[in-house]
Amino acid sequence: MRRQGRKNYSDNGFKRLMFISAGVLAVAIIAFIITIVAYNNRIKSQSRVSLLNSNKIAELVPSISTEVENTSTVSNPIGKTINEVQNNVIANNTIENNTVNNTITQENNTVKNTTTNKNVENTNTANTTTVKKEEKKELKFQMPVEGEVSKEFAKDNLIYSETLKEWITHLGIDIKAEKTSVVKASEDGTIKSIKNDPRYGLTVIMEHEDGFKTIYSNLLTAEFVSEGEEISKGQTLGTVGNTAVFEYSDEPHLHFEILKDGEYVDPGLYLK
Repeated sequence: MRRQGRKNYSDNGFKRLMFISAGVLAVAIIAFIITIVAYNNRIKSQSRVSLLNSNKIAELVPSISTEVENTSTVSNPIGKTINEVQNNVIANNTIENNTVNNTITQENNTVKNTTTNKNVENTNTANTTTVKKEEKKELKFQMPVEGEVSKEFAKDNLIYSETLKEWITHLGIDIKAEKTSVVKASEDGTIKSIKNDPRYGLTVIMEHEDGFKTIYSNLLTAEFVSEGEEISKGQTLGTVGNTAVFEYSDEPHLHFEILKDGEYVDPGLYLK
C-alpha cells in the first residue's frame, strides 16, 4: 500500500512538473512571438522614417543648391576666388583714385574760384576807385567878395605899382570893395594859417582838394576863423581892409591869389 501511494505521488509530481514546463514553454513562445512582431513593426517604422527623411532631403537639395548659387552670386568674402579678390582690389583702387581725383578737382576749382573772387574783388576795388575819382567833385571857386577886378594877374609880364612907383609882377588879382566888406571862402577847405604878411598885410591862407590853395590878403579883420578849422564854401573869413604895404596907395580892395601844386595860377581861370 505504501509503495502504491508513493508511486501515485511520484506520478502526480511528474505531471505537475510537465504542466509547469509546458506553461513556461508556452509563455516563452508567446513572448518570442510578441518580440518578433514588435521588432518587425519597429523596422517598418524606421523604414517609413528613413523614407520621409529621404524625401525631405530630396526636397531640400534644390533649396540648398539655390542657396549655394545665390551665395556664389553674392560672393561671400570667405569664399571669394582670386579673380574676385583681384577685381575687388582693382575696383577699390579705381574708386580711391576717382575720389582723389575728385578731391583734387574740387580743390583746384576752389582755388580757381578763390582766385576769380579775388580778381573780381580787385576789379570791383579798381572800379570803386575809378568811380570815386569820377565822382570826385570839381572845384568851382567863387568870388570871395563882391566887386570889380581892379588889377589883373601878371606873372609873365609887369604892371605899374602906384605905391612902389615901379613895374612889378602881380601874382593875384585885386577885387575892389569897401572897407569892412565881408570876405567869404571861395571853396571848401581848411584854414592853414592866419598871419601878417610884410608885403600884403593881414592874410588868411586856405588849403583845398587837388593841391589848391587860396590866399586872402589886405584884410582888416580875421577873427571869424582859426587855424586848422574846416571851412565851408561861402563861410565868412574876415573883412576888407587896407593893411597891404605894397598896395597902400591903391583903393580898398581884397588881394586874392590861387596856387595849384605850389604854382601861382590866374584866379580868373578858376572863378565861376
